[in-house]
Amino acid sequence: MPSNMSLFSVNAILILSTDDRSRILTKYYSAPHAPPGSTNQPGANPYPTVKEQKAFEKGLLEKTNKQTSDVILYDGRVVVFKMEGDVMLYVVGGGDENEIMLFGVVLALRDALAILLKNSTDKRTLIENYDLLSLAVDEIIDDGIILETDPVIISSRVSKPPTQDIASVKNIDLSEQGLLNAWEFGKLKLAERMRQL
Repeated sequence: MPSNMSLFSVNAILILSTDDRSRILTKYYSAPHAPPGSTNQPGANPYPTVKEQKAFEKGLLEKTNKQTSDVILYDGRVVVFKMEGDVMLYVVGGGDENEIMLFGVVLALRDALAILLKNSTDKRTLIENYDLLSLAVDEIIDDGIILETDPVIISSRVSKPPTQDIASVKNIDLSEQGLLNAWEFGKLKLAERMRQL
């Protein structure tokens, strides 16, 4: 039985533009219980500085630009990726990580973005809808741990407000009479509380 049993499986999730090689969204994760500052520990962030991250991303874009496969081993890490329009979606895991599981994450991200953005996954649309993109990534991965891979569930959690809040908002009367009624109700309740003390 392996001594390193952990749910931590994703080192980074990267969304990069292929046109100008710019970053759209990059998140690097470190294992929650790895010693700080160690880069050779399983699950430790191997690219702690922005300079190292950008060098890794530049090399990754150059390596995957002409690839026909969806899985590569780069810098000792398993990298799965998908090209969508002018954007590359990457999920980076450790060298011994399960490629099929990581590929499920990149497919979930691609499909959730297709649902949320109505099949318009390009750089401009992603930047305009950065809030949805960031929430979708957070619904899929939390601190390197895969939470959800069903794109329908991910997009429904990202796009809909909580149902209990909607019910209470629909019943509020915001007319002048409604506000006066709320004021009178508040005064009455405050007076009752004061009498109880």
